[in-house]
Amino acid sequence: MYVQELEPVAGSLGLSALAAALPLVLVLVLLGGVRMKAHLAGLIGLLAAVLVAWLAYGMPLDQTASSAVQGAVFGLFPILWIVVNALWVYRMTVRTRHFDILRRSFGRLSDDPRIQALVVSFCFGALLEALAGFGAPVAICSVMLVALGFDPVRAAVVSLVANTAPVAFGAMGTPVVTLAQVTGLPLDDVASVVGRQTPLLALVVPLLLVALVDGRRGLRETWIPALSCGVAFAVAQFVASNYVSAQLADIAAALIGAGALVVVPHSRRPAAEPVRASVLTGVRSEELDEEDSAREVVRAYAPYALIVAVFSVAQIPAAKDWLAKATQSYDWPFLDVVDPEGTPVGGNAFSWPIVSTGGTLVLFAGFTTAAVLGVHARAAVKEWLATVHELRFAILTVTSVLALAYVMNLSGQAATIGHFVAAAGAGLAFLSPVLGWFGVAVSGSDTSANALFGALQVSAARESGLSPELLAAANSSGGVLGKMISPQNLTIACAAVGLAGREGDLLRKVLPWSLGLLLVMCLIVVGQSTVVLGWMLP
Repeated sequence: MYVQELEPVAGSLGLSALAAALPLVLVLVLLGGVRMKAHLAGLIGLLAAVLVAWLAYGMPLDQTASSAVQGAVFGLFPILWIVVNALWVYRMTVRTRHFDILRRSFGRLSDDPRIQALVVSFCFGALLEALAGFGAPVAICSVMLVALGFDPVRAAVVSLVANTAPVAFGAMGTPVVTLAQVTGLPLDDVASVVGRQTPLLALVVPLLLVALVDGRRGLRETWIPALSCGVAFAVAQFVASNYVSAQLADIAAALIGAGALVVVPHSRRPAAEPVRASVLTGVRSEELDEEDSAREVVRAYAPYALIVAVFSVAQIPAAKDWLAKATQSYDWPFLDVVDPEGTPVGGNAFSWPIVSTGGTLVLFAGFTTAAVLGVHARAAVKEWLATVHELRFAILTVTSVLALAYVMNLSGQAATIGHFVAAAGAGLAFLSPVLGWFGVAVSGSDTSANALFGALQVSAARESGLSPELLAAANSSGGVLGKMISPQNLTIACAAVGLAGREGDLLRKVLPWSLGLLLVMCLIVVGQSTVVLGWMLP
């Protein structure tokens, strides 16, 4: 049995936290400073985490290795399982040219690239996040923007920044559901508070996107549709998360946000040619000018409608219970870990939701998509294998980083960092979102960050007299802003637009926005912990 220690280095929490943070700092420095490829940085960071766990924390090597393997397996299933299958559906639409029809459909709303960025990266990206998450929105939206004529770097940056506001309720609410499970707080309470934080990001992000596309001119000329889209998205996300269902919050927000762009006259005004020339430095596909029949347009939207339908059916209580019966649980071998109080940690067991996980549901929707689009079974299998090959370096990055996260979690490194942050006392409300941001920056998953730090946030809140629901929600809301700088998201974005090996370049471009929006979220949480914004809480 391995007993976690919080202060293994000279009995000092500060020195122990410094040692525990070394693997994370190393990964970020290798990516942003040295410009090392993400999968290599992830593997080096994993090695550093293993050495810290073994030498500083005294975790036996067999248990350290076992925890790393479990993290890698979790990276493969369910995270990469859903990404591979979501991108497989996309590749089939490309093969049958229905993806071109979908792009043309979006392009007909407006030929203004700033509006197209809102439609594709913010609204459609939010829908993809709601249904799949785990990198799929960034990959698919980046490709769509490149086809519309965006420079690959600009397309990737816009897609990464846009993938913020919907993340907390992504993958059918998986992050907030996980947060409720690990904290013991009611799901409705957690979702309600998150739904009073992330909608405030939705007000800002569309304005930021048009500024990223066309600078001050873009903000000056398109602020009305951008603000309209943001307000509609925010209101829908707030209402759905507080009064309807956390699982449907992003679906409602994405559809209503897109609807707002359709009805605002400014969205449909043609862009001046100088605007297009200065913004779209890439090559626009000539096929975007073709006419499409109504039948083919319906078929182009069918894959995403099928995903919505499959996930919606899976949320029906009877269907949900039936799917849950297929979940398998195992005692993870060579792992026997307890926390400092002697309580066994969750990593000792491993659950495998074979059918109910999002990737399997997307896979089922993919089979149906192949039938609707007329893709032969052999061609569909070929596309699936090609998707795996295309993502081979992303797969290595995700598995290595998740292995790193699990080693840090099970050895006690993550708890040490969390307790060090919690020791801030009065500053805890400000630092609480930072902890979630840090967790997502490393793991690439708001779900994983909530699993890592959710219970700790609640414990620290109770010790300091703050609202447990507030700090638990802050972990998730702050976490969404770490998504754009996570190694696996950067890798997926680069792979999608042909920028392999340039993850460091993207990191330097999106890091300032990640930190700036994180500061905004920290101030929101501080305000909500006092009388200034306390009235916002339920």
